Amino acid sequence: MFATLRSRLYKLGFNLFPAYRGTGGRVTYIAPDWQEIRIKVPHNWRTRNYVGTTFGGSLYGAIDPFYMMMLLKTLGDGYVVWDKEADIRFKKPGTETLYARFRLTDEELEAIRAELSTDGTESIDRHYTVDLVDAAGTVHATVRKTIHISTDESKTA
Repeated sequence: MFATLRSRLYKLGFNLFPAYRGTGGRVTYIAPDWQEIRIKVPHNWRTRNYVGTTFGGSLYGAIDPFYMMMLLKTLGDGYVVWDKEADIRFKKPGTETLYARFRLTDEELEAIRAELSTDGTESIDRHYTVDLVDAAGTVHATVRKTIHISTDESKTA
């Protein structure tokens, strides 16, 4: 129950935080174990660009922090996690609310831990992809994030 309350408070915190709020995106769900997050980007006067479609900066800004935050929360202490690179591919102009769903599996987390526990491996880069879709599931944009992960020991070396 405490984990559920904490995830709801994080959701509220994201939605009130000025830098995130300015993107126009809204967090709709954070799983208590941080392995799933859902967001939406409404198509409104704050997110609309000059030609009437959803501003690309709003789309990217709304999805930007989540894989890094999820990995920080799920890997726990002893790991350093940074965004390293991003690529966004626009596929269809957004003229309605768009949604994104971020997921991490137990297998992915164990693979990261295992790779970083290998002798000599101090850091790795992982790639994650998330689609921004409309209510019908049509993909409007795909974002590929590269996340850098290292062990705490490697940051001081």
